[in-house]
Amino acid sequence: MKPYSIYVVDDEKVAREGVALALKKSYQVKAFVSAEDAIEAIKSEAPDLVLLDIGLPGMSGIEALGQIKKLFPDMIVIMITAYEDVKTVVSAMKLGALDYVVKPIQMDALSVNVRNALETIRMRKEIQGLHEKYLKENLPCFIGESNAIQDVMEVVKKVAQSPDTSILILGETGTGKELIAKVIHYRSPNFRGPLVSVNCAAIPKELIESELFGYERGAFSGADKSGKVGFVEEAENGTLFLDEVGDLSMEAQAKLLRFLEEGEYYRVGDTKRRQVRARVVSATNKDLHGMIEDGRFREDLYYRLAVIKIEVPSLNKRRDDIVPIARHFLLEFSDRFGKTFNGISFEAEAALQEHQWTGNVRELKNLIERGVLLADGPELKLKHLGLDGATEHGVSKEPENEKMLAPLTASGIDFPAIMNSVEKFYFQTALKMANDNESKAAQLLHLSRDKFRYRRQKLQLA
Repeated sequence: MKPYSIYVVDDEKVAREGVALALKKSYQVKAFVSAEDAIEAIKSEAPDLVLLDIGLPGMSGIEALGQIKKLFPDMIVIMITAYEDVKTVVSAMKLGALDYVVKPIQMDALSVNVRNALETIRMRKEIQGLHEKYLKENLPCFIGESNAIQDVMEVVKKVAQSPDTSILILGETGTGKELIAKVIHYRSPNFRGPLVSVNCAAIPKELIESELFGYERGAFSGADKSGKVGFVEEAENGTLFLDEVGDLSMEAQAKLLRFLEEGEYYRVGDTKRRQVRARVVSATNKDLHGMIEDGRFREDLYYRLAVIKIEVPSLNKRRDDIVPIARHFLLEFSDRFGKTFNGISFEAEAALQEHQWTGNVRELKNLIERGVLLADGPELKLKHLGLDGATEHGVSKEPENEKMLAPLTASGIDFPAIMNSVEKFYFQTALKMANDNESKAAQLLHLSRDKFRYRRQKLQLA
C-alpha cells in the first residue's frame, strides 16, 4: 500500500524541518516555507493531509485554509499555531480544519493527531470503495466493453471530481441518465451528502418555486402551517438532480436560472437571502437546441446547465453490450424469482442483438424480467422473449432465414467454421454496400471502426 502523503507548511525552519524529519519515517513528506508555494503544489498533486501554520508571512494560514478547501473541500488540514489563540483556532475550525496543534510541537502528540486524521481518510476511502462496489453491482446500464459506453464512463470519472460544476446529461428514454447522475454523485467529493432527485415534468408550474426553494409559514393559501424546506435546500452539500429539465415552463426556467447565476435564493414568503452549496445535474431526452430555436427553452439557462455535457448512447449504438446486459438481468431476476436460469439460447441472443431498442436498457430489462417470470428455465429461449417477428430459427418469420442455418445432427457441426463464414458474408456485403469505405461499413454492422478493421484483418479480407 502506498504511504500517505503529507505537506508541512511553516516558515520557521526548525519547526518545519523537525516535523518533516519525524514524519518521514512513516509517510511521504514535502515541506514548504509559504502558503503560496504549497497551494501551487496542491493544485498539481494533492496530498492526503496538510499541516498548516497559522502565522505565515504573505498569505496567512487562515487564508490558505480557505483556498485549499475551495480547491479540495474534503482535504484534511491540521492547523499549527504558536500559541493557543482561541479566536483564530475557532475560525480555522469553522473553515474546515480537522484539528490543531500548539507550538512548541510535542512530536508524540502530533503523531497521534496525524494517525487519527489519516484514519479518517482510510475510512473515507473505504466508504468510497463500497460505493464503487455498489455502482458496479447495481448499474447494469454500464456493463460492456463498447467504445461508446467506455468513452462515457471515462468522462463521468473525470467530471465527477468537481463538487459543484453543473452537468447536463442527454440521451434517449431508458438509456440510464438518472443512473449516470448517481455515478457522478457517488464518485464526487459530495458523496456523503444527499442526492435529491426532482422530476421537473411532474411539478405544476404554479408550484415549481415553492417546491424547489421552499416556503415560509402562511406564505400562500393552503401552505403547510410549519412551512417547507425546498429541494434545493435538501440537497445542501450534495447533488440536486433535475430530471426532465426540458419540461420546465419558461417561468420556472427563469427562476432556476436566477438561482444558478447568483447561487442564492429566497423561500416563498421570506425576505431572508439563503445560500446553498450543491452540484446541479440535469437530464433530458428532448432536443434543447431545437427548443431554443422555437423559443421554448432559454439559451442562457442551457449554458448554465451544460457547463459539462454528457451524451449517453442508445442501446442500438452499442450492440456489443446487449447480450452481456441481458445475461446480467437474467441472473438478477432468476435469483429474485427463485428460478434456475443459467443462460440464453443462441437464437434468443441473436434476436436481442437484431431488435430495435426504442426503450433502450429499460426495455431490455423489462423484457428479460417478463421472460424469466413466465418461463421455467434453465435456458431463456426465443419464444420466452415475445419479440415481434421472431421464431425459434432466427429473427424473422420469413422461411429464407431458416434455410441459412445449418442443421445440427447427431454427429455435430463445425460451429467455428460456420460462424467464420457468416461473419465473412456480412463483412463482405457491408464493404460492397459501402463501396469499400470502412467507416460506413462499420456503421452498417454497428461496430466501431477500430473493431471492424481488426475483424477484417482476422478474416483476411482484402
